[in-house]
Amino acid sequence: MTTTSAFFQHFDRHAHGKGLKGSTTHYCPGCGHGLVHKYLANTIAELGIEDRTIAISPVGCAVFLYYYFDVGNTQAAHGRAPAVALGHKLANPESIVISYQGDGDLAAIGLSEIMHAAQLGVPISVIFINNAIYGMTGGQMAPTTLMGQSSTTTPTGRGTMQGEPLKVSELISQLDGPIYVERTALFDQKTRRRTQRAIKKAIQLQIENRGFGFVEVLSECPVHWGMTPVEAETWVREHLVPVFPLGVLKDEDVEPWFGLEKPDFDPDRMIEVLDASTEAPASFTNDFPSHLDAADVALKFAGAGGDGAQTAALLLTKAAINEGFDATHIPSYGPESRGGTSYADVHVARDEVLSPAASKPHVLVAFNAPSLNKFGAEVAENGIVIYDSSVISEQPKFQKGVRVYPVPCAKIARSLGQIVVKNVVALGALQEASHVLAEDSFLTAIRLSLRDKCAMIPVNEEAFRWGVKAIRDNITDLD
Repeated sequence: MTTTSAFFQHFDRHAHGKGLKGSTTHYCPGCGHGLVHKYLANTIAELGIEDRTIAISPVGCAVFLYYYFDVGNTQAAHGRAPAVALGHKLANPESIVISYQGDGDLAAIGLSEIMHAAQLGVPISVIFINNAIYGMTGGQMAPTTLMGQSSTTTPTGRGTMQGEPLKVSELISQLDGPIYVERTALFDQKTRRRTQRAIKKAIQLQIENRGFGFVEVLSECPVHWGMTPVEAETWVREHLVPVFPLGVLKDEDVEPWFGLEKPDFDPDRMIEVLDASTEAPASFTNDFPSHLDAADVALKFAGAGGDGAQTAALLLTKAAINEGFDATHIPSYGPESRGGTSYADVHVARDEVLSPAASKPHVLVAFNAPSLNKFGAEVAENGIVIYDSSVISEQPKFQKGVRVYPVPCAKIARSLGQIVVKNVVALGALQEASHVLAEDSFLTAIRLSLRDKCAMIPVNEEAFRWGVKAIRDNITDLD
């Protein structure tokens, strides 16, 4: 009898593993995920690959996969599990990588990723749970929802304007990359045994370096279907199976071919390949800017597309890293083409950035009115706001003690003959208004970034100095 040693002996998520809850899952009664977890754990234990296995957790009902399996695990962004799986496999070719996904995760937002991974054909194993509904998020229509099936977003049933349900296994089987594709179910002992054999085969093909295996499992979701577990099993047999027929869709006899060597991560080799330098950059900032925050300064740069907010944020981040601080830059691209705002959150920390988001920044640099209106009120008390007075004429209400600096960034840049350097004008203003880093810290980062475009260095340096001058001399307009 196979023991499921791939499972943790208790599940710490529930009451710290104590009592009955220490041995139960978070899945709803009658949900198919529990059975598939069991079959997957049986297979991992039977094949003796616990120490080699990496499971990729999805966004969806199985998001807590890592609470149950005593194997390696990576939590992927929504739909991106196949891309993460490929990264693991190529970085460590001896690993056994299993991407576990639901229909909303794989067939909707992740459709591009699964198609690319399947066509590439690199040996990974994909377990695809199809319950024809979005489970975790509240029962919305999924790509696999049946025609006429009701959901929270199609209360009268899926109709012609929502299109036919997507048959993922059929799509995958038509690609050249996969060597094994099978659809199974869980509604009786026969289909359950078939599911366990299919999971084992997909993983065995990976162990043998033969190719990409894909197993689709039709699974019950009694809660969102509004049924009892027994009724849900019957519904799968009578309604899902006619639309998604069970069986092997592709099974090719392929000789082992995957034999990549493990990538070389030797630091000296990486420096050679990247043509990088081991010399530390020059340092100009003597102390951490504790006048802004004792340990972690949050800044936000925001504007429309083409304003250079992202570039300015990245230059500050690089400058801070050059000074020996921990710094992060997280971009977010909004509807900038329609006059909205794209922004970047930056943190500069004395020791370590604990959270990269800047929901209450100490400093805001805004290049257009929507950005100032959206983020101005979020600036922390006694913070700093710098905005482009060339295009912004009105100020929103700010928190207590916020210092506001209107700087005609675009007009200054235009007077220098290069409108694109308005973001560098803003960086100069930022330095003088906040003293987050020394002037030469910024200028060094600018020069390094433009080392392949040396002709642009002088105008960028001049733009930076004009930004400094705008704050010192209170220049709010050039007219």
